[in-house]
Amino acid sequence: MYDAGTGDGSCSYGPSGDLLTAAMNHTDYETSKACGAYVLVRAAGGATVTVRITNECPTGCAPGQLDLSAQAFARLANPVAGRIPVTWKLLSPGGSATVALRYKTGSSRYWCAVQVIGHRNPVARLELRAGDGWRRLPRTDYNYFLAEDGRGCGGTVRITDIYGERLTVDGIAVRPGTAQTTRLQFARH
Repeated sequence: MYDAGTGDGSCSYGPSGDLLTAAMNHTDYETSKACGAYVLVRAAGGATVTVRITNECPTGCAPGQLDLSAQAFARLANPVAGRIPVTWKLLSPGGSATVALRYKTGSSRYWCAVQVIGHRNPVARLELRAGDGWRRLPRTDYNYFLAEDGRGCGGTVRITDIYGERLTVDGIAVRPGTAQTTRLQFARH
């Protein structure tokens, strides 16, 4: 377990009041592809907790392992234990929240980095409309999709989850540091 502090981590979501979080091992983190995923964690004794991935586990976490926030760990076992065997599986939670997009501080029409927030399912790709087609952006290890030349910044955005569902968001202006809500959300799986 680890001290989640304000709930922020390498996924760059920022502080959160919900500290039921976890850090994913390097292998399963996959250069931030695990960011925002919800997982159900089960201890050997049967206790469970649902956590959101907000961080990458530092060196020492083997493939398949999670580093739980102290708050999440306490739901499974006495924190004095320090380490316990668990299993976990990916969830697609319910709820009525919608996806939001945030441009990173410093973004403009000449360079931008876009982050997806509040997604029910892990995000597999983000594309910007560029001319008559779509431009797939590379994902950074700090959980933003990067357009180094700015082509498509401030236009239509297409987000695809790991199940292949696509959401298309029109007219998201470049407003660095501001989470811009949409009316869209991925389906439950």
